[in-house]
Amino acid sequence: MAAPSQPVLFETRDHERWGEYISGAYGSSIRLGSPKDGHLLRHTRLAVDTFAIDTVQTIDMTYSVESLPTLMISRHRTAAFEYRSEGAEHRFGPGEMFLLSRSEVGTPYWLRTPQGGLQGISVPFPVLGQVAATAETRRPAPLLFTDLRPATRAAARQLGATIDYLEASLRDRPRIMAEPLVAGAAGRMLAATVLHTFPNTALFEPTIEDRHDAHSATLRRAMAFIDDNAHHDINAADIAAAAHVSLRALQYAFRRHRDTTPMGYLRQARLHQAHRELLAASPVGVTVTEIAARWGFFHPGRFAAYYRAVYACPPSQTLRREER
Repeated sequence: MAAPSQPVLFETRDHERWGEYISGAYGSSIRLGSPKDGHLLRHTRLAVDTFAIDTVQTIDMTYSVESLPTLMISRHRTAAFEYRSEGAEHRFGPGEMFLLSRSEVGTPYWLRTPQGGLQGISVPFPVLGQVAATAETRRPAPLLFTDLRPATRAAARQLGATIDYLEASLRDRPRIMAEPLVAGAAGRMLAATVLHTFPNTALFEPTIEDRHDAHSATLRRAMAFIDDNAHHDINAADIAAAAHVSLRALQYAFRRHRDTTPMGYLRQARLHQAHRELLAASPVGVTVTEIAARWGFFHPGRFAAYYRAVYACPPSQTLRREER
């Protein structure tokens, strides 16, 4: 297991240091306006390899950003933002959620932040690419988000709830979130929710070519790869590459022949391995939560529900079997 992720706190009243810090934190050239020195600025980061959640206490300030290497989502509950990019101006009101970056190509933008607390959520574009397929089947095109605002209020609420849950998990259960399979699964869950929240160029329905590739041999190759690699942090894009088909063809093959998804089958394979580990473990010095996390299950309640559906008992009963 990787070392548990601890909150990284940076505080300063020196705005030059603040500019240097955030440029390094976000991997971009960022120039600040000319605010008065002396005001406390605070940045707290909770992060794993697949996403980061930042909480920032700032003042009324402007930022000129060259570009961002990750997708960045901004949340502020109490005040308005001003945003300019590609010749367009936007104003986002209190409580709105919006994007600061739209593609891995990156474009410069100008932002004015209000005084108070705000939240920034960054998701690397490669993680988004693990759950998204773009219009080009044989030569994938870069993923592009076509609107800075969520498609619907319901989608925004769902994304907000997902972010809040992951933030609490990073803060309260750092050892669990540091498990490689958990970090991968959590990042892809967030990425999938983001893709369903903001309009973008990803396609989820198979093309004619995808349907042609979704035969039983594709399924057999994919299942063999999953069975052999369930202990690694693999994703749907990895499985598609191993099966020599597009991501949509892979998804359609599982839906057509197994009535599930590639990640659903991977979950079944990992559930089986967790069951074997529960059977072999001593009930002293080990917990269901630890075993579940090693196999990528970071939500204890969902793991228990999956387990009960397959094995007709709670996982804790399997672990305590020697006590009976």
